[in-house]
Amino acid sequence: MRFSTTLFGLVATIATLVFANNDNLQPYTIYAYGINATFIPYGARVTSLYVHDRNNTPRDVVLGYDDPAQYVNDTATNHTYFGPIVGRYANRIKNGTFTIGDTDYHVPTNEHGGANTLHGGSMGYDDRNWTVTQYNTSSITFTLLDPSGSQGFPGAVLTHVTYTVISPPRLTTRIVSVSLDTYTPIMLSTHIYWNLGAFQSPTILNDTLHMPYSDRIIDIDPILVPTGELSSVKLPWQSPAVPLNFTEPKQIYEAALHSQQCGEGCTGIDNAFILDRRPYSSAEDASAPVLQWTSADTGITLTLRTNQQSLQLYSCVGQNGTIPVKASQGDGFVEKYGCLVIEPQQWIDGINHPEWGQTDRQIFGPDSPPQVLWATYDFSVQ
Repeated sequence: MRFSTTLFGLVATIATLVFANNDNLQPYTIYAYGINATFIPYGARVTSLYVHDRNNTPRDVVLGYDDPAQYVNDTATNHTYFGPIVGRYANRIKNGTFTIGDTDYHVPTNEHGGANTLHGGSMGYDDRNWTVTQYNTSSITFTLLDPSGSQGFPGAVLTHVTYTVISPPRLTTRIVSVSLDTYTPIMLSTHIYWNLGAFQSPTILNDTLHMPYSDRIIDIDPILVPTGELSSVKLPWQSPAVPLNFTEPKQIYEAALHSQQCGEGCTGIDNAFILDRRPYSSAEDASAPVLQWTSADTGITLTLRTNQQSLQLYSCVGQNGTIPVKASQGDGFVEKYGCLVIEPQQWIDGINHPEWGQTDRQIFGPDSPPQVLWATYDFSVQ
């Protein structure tokens, strides 16, 4: 299927003209019965999401800042990536290099002293001002035209991100990216920091997590870059099960306080879990839940479905109690293990590991189908 660069360019131009006067820190709220979420165009990011707990009290279950201007300041300082879209290539690229055809490409390295690229480089999609191209009470769409050569990536890419809420409480995220003129890596993701307890407790360690299809993880070196190897989390001959085995429900502390597979000097979770879906289903089958998480404090349960092939989970081991929680969440601070980031995405650094067979899901050209990330977050109480 071929896509017209003229058509997409025209759509982007019209959208830019219509919304040219928008404030990139202007909040936009969407809602349905039992759920509401607020976003800003800076990073196309979610800044709050309210659902009801077991006592029918609305709880804001995502991290962020009360003042939208703080997200810009955060990018220049802590760079926590609270709530945005990350790309053009999410997660890490070893040495900031990759090859397409006979051409080697180099993108800015912005982590570990220049050893790798994180979330698209020094100015990723989280640090861009997206255009609002559609907005109503239950849905909002952001659009970004990323020009050829941006951050060293070849080719222009047009992306539409749509967030939708419905009742019973569900958030749907849909990211559609099209390469307009040449082959280029595309691997976007959402980067939402969650706390389903809304900081009723300082950590999420007593919450219960279940990932029934996460049999394997991608092995990483001391700076979190893939080695090319894959490991089982089950090891059926080992008792008790290894810390990162969530194929049966267990409390998060059983992994976060014991796993040392998250980089040098780290104890916690910062790993890419491969989704080995049930037999006879397709790799993109999004019918079955791939993650279920229940808060011990609020009873709120998040159930995730996605068409992606992995989930990057991060248990906020880098938080140190210096960032305050939002006013909606009390008067405390974000502590170590105070949150969990869930990033539905393709396999980390798959562009540098063709042996994994992920290339056709990560490199796209003008004659390719679009890259589509779809995920639903259903909320209930227990």
